[in-house]
Amino acid sequence: MKLKPLEIHMLGRFSVHMGDNEISDDDNRSKKVWLLLAYMICCRDRAITQDDIINLLWGDEESSSNPINALKTMLHRLRTMLDGLEPGAGHALILRRDGSYAWNPNAQFTFDAEEFDTLCTSGAVSSGDPERLDKYLKALEMYTGDFLPKLSSEPWVVPISAYYHDLYVRTVCSAADLLDSAGRQDEIADICRRAVIIEPYSEELYLRYLRAMLDTGDNRGVVDVYQEMSELMFSNFGVMPSQELTSLYRKAESKVNDREVSMGLVREQLMEPSFGSGALFCDYDLFKVIYNAQARGIVRSGDAVHIGLLTVSGEGRKELSKQSLDVCMENLRATICACLRKGDIASRCSVSQYVILLPQANYENSCMVCQRIIKAFNRQYPHSPAELRFSVQPLEPIM
Repeated sequence: MKLKPLEIHMLGRFSVHMGDNEISDDDNRSKKVWLLLAYMICCRDRAITQDDIINLLWGDEESSSNPINALKTMLHRLRTMLDGLEPGAGHALILRRDGSYAWNPNAQFTFDAEEFDTLCTSGAVSSGDPERLDKYLKALEMYTGDFLPKLSSEPWVVPISAYYHDLYVRTVCSAADLLDSAGRQDEIADICRRAVIIEPYSEELYLRYLRAMLDTGDNRGVVDVYQEMSELMFSNFGVMPSQELTSLYRKAESKVNDREVSMGLVREQLMEPSFGSGALFCDYDLFKVIYNAQARGIVRSGDAVHIGLLTVSGEGRKELSKQSLDVCMENLRATICACLRKGDIASRCSVSQYVILLPQANYENSCMVCQRIIKAFNRQYPHSPAELRFSVQPLEPIM
């Protein structure tokens, strides 16, 4: 049986096309059917034994009292699914040889993952920048997502997916450098916008993205992207963006109000909305600015200012699960705001810690404030798994 050429896609989603017909992992068929199909395509240069397939699909779990029959049932389901491309395609594509199974070596097809790899690697050795950039941009258009995302936890998929993911990020950076040399900032912003969706934790990508937006005058975009990235980095890793990224953000923020404004409007913009009693809660970047302002001010005033650090852990200082920690930190935030005065400032400074700034409070009073917060938390959340502790230090004046 002569088959029409196939188009196989494994980047972003798994689908197989033949002419106008398509099958994809968007349907409700068993995950194991798609796992077997993907494995046979990726290992098409060799025959796969029955034991290999049984181990792939079921591993240590019991497939049935008769694993050979279970395997035959799975292969029947796979061939039936492939028949959706063309009647008889299942038996034409999946061949049985001496107790093993193999993908038909004569089947013609294109494979997006391999085409992507070829474009990236050939682009890297191209002689001229225009040819190199052209191949990089074609490759990036093909990369709509990571390799076999619905099978990403499979042991044999993990290294392949990591390879393509890393190649994609490196290609974005290389393409961005070439586009920058050509003054094509809009295109840098476009490829980086897509890239940070696929790789949301790369500061290198964000640097190129924010610079490109700054160069095109999209200052509001820089502010919005930085704030989203900052929240993402902090909530997942407890870290703040690098100084270089923060500098780009500050530069964009200073240009958002690009027209002359009146004193009345300035006061209106600076005025804090009324949130009732309680401390001012701010992000850690702003807290550092306020801290330094206070440190400068006490040189002249001589006021006593202290900072308190509240730390959350499990019993015996063990780590809490992410879900438990998130709940505890949100509850503690509410308790801090309720227990502090309007003149106090608080911020989350790590995944499991809050820092508070206590103006006009001596050491003893600052310790009492922290103890009051912990007692209020324990009283309101008696079944919380959190164990709270604190430390207090005086604010060091900046001379």
